[in-house]
Amino acid sequence: MSNPIESIKRYEFKRVIENLEGKKGQATELITIYIPPDKQISDVTSQLRDEYGQAANIKSKSTRTNVQSALSSIMSRLKYYRFPPSKGLVIFTGTISLGGDKTTMETLVVEPIEPIKSYQYRCDSTFNLEPLKEMLKEKDVFGLVVVDRNEATVGILDGKRIKPIKHLTSGVPGKHTKGGQSQRRFERLRLIAIHEFYKRIGEAANNEFLQHPELKGVLIGGPSPTKEEFVDGEYLHHELQQRILGAFDASYTDEFGLSELVENGAEVLQELDLMREKNAVERFLKELVHDSNKATYGEKQVRKALELGAVDTLLLSEALRIQRVTNRCSLCGFTLEQTIRAIKGAGVCPKCEGSMERVHEEDVVDELIRRAGDTSTAVEFISTDFDEGEQLMRAFGGIAAILRFAIDEH
Repeated sequence: MSNPIESIKRYEFKRVIENLEGKKGQATELITIYIPPDKQISDVTSQLRDEYGQAANIKSKSTRTNVQSALSSIMSRLKYYRFPPSKGLVIFTGTISLGGDKTTMETLVVEPIEPIKSYQYRCDSTFNLEPLKEMLKEKDVFGLVVVDRNEATVGILDGKRIKPIKHLTSGVPGKHTKGGQSQRRFERLRLIAIHEFYKRIGEAANNEFLQHPELKGVLIGGPSPTKEEFVDGEYLHHELQQRILGAFDASYTDEFGLSELVENGAEVLQELDLMREKNAVERFLKELVHDSNKATYGEKQVRKALELGAVDTLLLSEALRIQRVTNRCSLCGFTLEQTIRAIKGAGVCPKCEGSMERVHEEDVVDELIRRAGDTSTAVEFISTDFDEGEQLMRAFGGIAAILRFAIDEH
């Protein structure tokens, strides 16, 4: 599982991918090259020289020039490497279209968060980002089953997202109140119906869970003794039966029951990013509700708390996309700092109506992480894939903090 430091790296890696996704070439002149850690740099350079020679056959003069310039840029960068880094290397380079007839040559060298598996070279109008996106996918998958004698739901915990797969109902009749032989016969039929229902649940779970070779385990939920009956009856495939992590109480056996199961199975899932993030948001909300003055939110308030060294844990939504910019008037020198959600022109000076110039620009998340590092503050990135994470972004602007001590925010 990733720890908070790795979460920061993953966030920064995700931003790199988002930035590259928006870049387009005017023709097939953007080059992507994936170099695995065991690949010889000399072999890569040799292939690039061959590609440079073949590029001379491109009919369009501008495309030919741009492709050869990109190849030259890559070969120039590779001169600084005797061997690839431990996880390999990815290079993106080419002439980027800025709109209209404007273009710019860009080269970006990326060290991935996971080892590159195979060598790839591609020349296209966009960069090849699929191998990097694959690295960001959550690898942990758990099977979920909530069951009572009337209904059941089978689902998957895929990373941080709970996915209901199938809902089943039993048609098992209620208990027979009359005595005698009739009651015993009725109870036998009822137990057979329950057994058949459990078999159907097992089949539905097997059909789904066995499709996931990466499945880490299975959690069973429901009231007692139902969940124990299902586990002890071994209704799951023998491979899945061995991966049952436990049976946990759950009041509901529908989609809400799956969420309840994940909550009540927190002890066995405690290493999951999902549980760590949920716990962090719940700590923040608890402090906020108790009005202890040991929680704050919003960019301005959190920045102040960081400056005072008061932040114990900084919570940042993964969906946060805002910039902190500083503009200065070229005539009167007036300086204006502001936070914006999209990059735009510097505008006109409010003092003298002169032209404002951008003198500094920084991603707010990067700034807050830097400030947190200065005061040994823990940083938690919170996904919006679960309810509490979505609430952090929607209700609190994606920036919040749990404080070491109360501060006066006024």
